[in-house]
Amino acid sequence: RVETNTVDASAEADRVGLDTPPPSGSGGSTSGGEERVLGRVRRLAALLAEARAALKEGAGAEQVLWTLWDGAEWGQRLRAQVESGGAAARLAHRDLDAVVALFDTAAKIEGRQEFTSVEAFLATLRAQEIPADTLADKGVRGSAVRLLTAHRSKGLEWGLVVVAHVQEGAWPDLRRRDSLLGPDRIAPALPDGRHGGLLPPLTRSAMLAEERRLFYVAATRARSRLIVTAVKSPDDDGDQPSRFINELGLREDQIRHRVGRPTRPLSLAGLIAELRRTAADPAQPDALREAAARRLQKLAATEVRGKRIALAADPSTWWGLRAPTYASAAVRPADRPITLSASALEAILTCPAQWFLAREAGGAVTDSSSQGFGKVVHAIAEQLARGDLDAATVEDLMPFVDEVWGRLEFRTPWSAAREREAVQDVLARFLTWHRRPGARTVIGFEEQLTAKVSLPSGETVRLNGYADRLELDESGRIVVVDLKTGKYPPTAQEVKEHGQLGLYQLAVEHGAASELAPGATSGGAELIQLRHPAGSGSELPKVQVQAPEPPEIITQLEKAVATVRAEEFVARPGKQCDRCQFVALCPAQTSGSVLS
Repeated sequence: RVETNTVDASAEADRVGLDTPPPSGSGGSTSGGEERVLGRVRRLAALLAEARAALKEGAGAEQVLWTLWDGAEWGQRLRAQVESGGAAARLAHRDLDAVVALFDTAAKIEGRQEFTSVEAFLATLRAQEIPADTLADKGVRGSAVRLLTAHRSKGLEWGLVVVAHVQEGAWPDLRRRDSLLGPDRIAPALPDGRHGGLLPPLTRSAMLAEERRLFYVAATRARSRLIVTAVKSPDDDGDQPSRFINELGLREDQIRHRVGRPTRPLSLAGLIAELRRTAADPAQPDALREAAARRLQKLAATEVRGKRIALAADPSTWWGLRAPTYASAAVRPADRPITLSASALEAILTCPAQWFLAREAGGAVTDSSSQGFGKVVHAIAEQLARGDLDAATVEDLMPFVDEVWGRLEFRTPWSAAREREAVQDVLARFLTWHRRPGARTVIGFEEQLTAKVSLPSGETVRLNGYADRLELDESGRIVVVDLKTGKYPPTAQEVKEHGQLGLYQLAVEHGAASELAPGATSGGAELIQLRHPAGSGSELPKVQVQAPEPPEIITQLEKAVATVRAEEFVARPGKQCDRCQFVALCPAQTSGSVLS
């Protein structure tokens, strides 16, 4: 049902694009004019009824909009205005852009579940600050800062206004900004129907006057305080302040010149950093420190839409102020000996935090390509030493490599091919070393070594590890051999203090290999660096020797046990950081965060 009078119907007809009849007294009969108005009202009522029916049938906002647009005559009117040229054409283009933006908005949000009705769609449009942008809802008002252009500021006022970057060349900007086809230069048609021709382009003086009016608009938005900023370069061809600054009516001594950059970044993060630095500096006056603390407290409690905007202002997020965390259960029971494997000892001594995150917190990652490389070499080396493989040359071993090579993960195909060549070289060196004249007798392969050792501190530690090879030397002593496939061998000093080799030797001294060689003592340990030749042109690998019974191992075990008992797993930067998976958590790294 449509209830309206002739005036309302005329206005409504204009809104939907229907021709408005001439007013009474402009010519023609009154009854005829009223009849035309009533006809348009009936058409409008029919169009609204069609839209209502579409809504009842479950049509969305986009379909309802199209029903109204297609049934109205607004499209024909806009086309006529465009063809007439001049100001009318510009307005028609603007209106058509608005219609397209409206349809685009409806299409973007129609699939979202919360928009279940046309009422919700209209409420969303009213809540938008930037038309046709569904992601830019109405922002915070009150004490919030608004960032907008001078055009958008027309009709608005604030207590404080900052007009920034008032530079010559940017304000005034006298570059021509004509459109590609220049429809704004088309003059309206003459009364006799002739074409109005082209309007002359804007002159520089006209553009300067327009820019000056725009600057006036921006500067007069302030009710009590106006700040205008610009950069003045000492170079003639550098940035210079705009000529409009001289038109503000200020004397030279009233313009404040700041040399250099600001003392802090002009941002919320920069403000918080300065307040924190001031509050924590004992050299600052007490009153200033208390004022900074109060400002931080206010910032930390400030919320926007239920979300805190300055978490960094809360002291609980600062380094050194968050209390350490403690687990309800001990990492290792206090009434039981601590079990340390060779790899765990090395990891704890290198970086306790990395060991804890990888081994205890479950952060260990899958095997890398380098670990897969080593496993392939160790498996084939063990089979060769046991006599399960009969290979005269390294070419006889490569088919076994190729069986598993495709299952390993490599970053690129070319790196897989390069590593396969390296495996071939490594296996060739191992064959040469394994079959060298005067080789020691091998008594064990991948042997588990376990032993209990009492430390000087009174702690009992249980040693556990798997040695690649156990060999007997000419004196009947056991030599622990560890095959290495890494690219970077340790230094001589690092071999002397090598915790893994030391643990193996200490386990042997405490009877870990008594079943293989009763009564045998440790005769030292060796690292066989299969990736590296013993010398230039040598076919043998590089051998690094650790002397028997290294005294450093007891100190290392004491240190590792104390670390586990104290449960203080600190981060120690070193070469291991290059391959660490926990850099994002590490407080020793600039990209890390607080870890306690």
